[in-house]
Amino acid sequence: MAQFEFRLPDIGEGVVEGEIVKWLVKAGDEIAEDQPLVEVMTDKATVTIPSPRRGKVIKTVGKEGEIAKVHQTLVVLEVDGAPATAQAAPTLPPQHAGQPAPLQSAGTPAPGAKGGNGDDRRLLATPVTRRMAREMGVDLAQLQGSGPQGRVMKADVLAQAQLRQERPAQPPPPSPGAAEADEVRPLRGLRKSIARTMAQSHTYVVPFTFVEECDTGALTALRAKINAQLTREGEPKLSYLPFIARALLRGFDKFPDLNALMDEEKQALVVKREVNLGFGAATDAGLTVFVVRDVAHKSVRQLGAEIERLAKAARENKLQLHELQGSTFTITSLGKDGGLMATPVVKHPEVAILGVHKIKEWARPVRHGTEGALGIEIAERMNLSCSFDHRVIDGHIGAAFLYEVIAALESPERLLID
Repeated sequence: MAQFEFRLPDIGEGVVEGEIVKWLVKAGDEIAEDQPLVEVMTDKATVTIPSPRRGKVIKTVGKEGEIAKVHQTLVVLEVDGAPATAQAAPTLPPQHAGQPAPLQSAGTPAPGAKGGNGDDRRLLATPVTRRMAREMGVDLAQLQGSGPQGRVMKADVLAQAQLRQERPAQPPPPSPGAAEADEVRPLRGLRKSIARTMAQSHTYVVPFTFVEECDTGALTALRAKINAQLTREGEPKLSYLPFIARALLRGFDKFPDLNALMDEEKQALVVKREVNLGFGAATDAGLTVFVVRDVAHKSVRQLGAEIERLAKAARENKLQLHELQGSTFTITSLGKDGGLMATPVVKHPEVAILGVHKIKEWARPVRHGTEGALGIEIAERMNLSCSFDHRVIDGHIGAAFLYEVIAALESPERLLID
């Protein structure tokens, strides 16, 4: 018999670590080849990792909630045959996935800089990572780099800065009975990933939000007519989201910079030709953003079917990795709980996000003709709030973009013709 060390494989492009969510085996278990070993989450992606060999589990490395680096030993097995070297399995498809960590480019070592692990290796980090560390007061020499050859990544700096904020220098003494009365809930899994993503957005994006109302009377009438026909055909009804997705295309036609990603390493705006829209979906574990690809070449009906399919998969934790990657712009909506307005958070590296709010009937004064009598009009309206990265999107551009989207929604028949 021989020992075999199984290491955490490459889970996806740019992924350097994962959180151990749940162990599916324990020491002493006899396992078969391809039997699930452990669930690991990385940036909203939970993958079930199978065993490449048959054997007996000698030990598992790492506790649930801890972070494992790619190529770090996860499980030690006792297997038949000659002594085996440690190995990692190929890239694996996830059961539930999310946006991957952004790629980082290699940096040159700083003269005289040493690693923070007691060795004499020179510290590797890109110039952007070094500048970010200086601005955030993080000592790179104290970090264990998660990149290739121990390179310190921006994610390492963000994690260290967040850890310092969460760990006060002099914690107040616990009140009597606090241990029994208070519930401590460590951030794990999707919630921890969401926290990391929000911190990253807060670090980079300089946000501003523009809000305007949209007359939805014509859109509601058209949607009701279409849904009546779909019901007769035994097809699922359409929500408002596919119409909003088509309306966004009108805005991107005139203002292509809104369908773009910010490359922090190059300090460049990457304007995308393909429109891939992210949609926020509330799940029991937290907010998940799934992606509808190539929106420009889908009809309203096709968009409705794809949104419904992916939303259902999100609620059931069955989304695949490619279904949560590659978004170029995001829509967030709470449906009937959408409220009057909100300030949605831009999902970095995207440069804008659209918030969709509750449709309500409003009464407001109107004048009939130039000098006519003043009357009251009852109209159906909805507020749209759009947040932008002010570093690359000016205020008048953001406002003009949203007005273009509103104009398309107020003349919804054009969405079907186009």
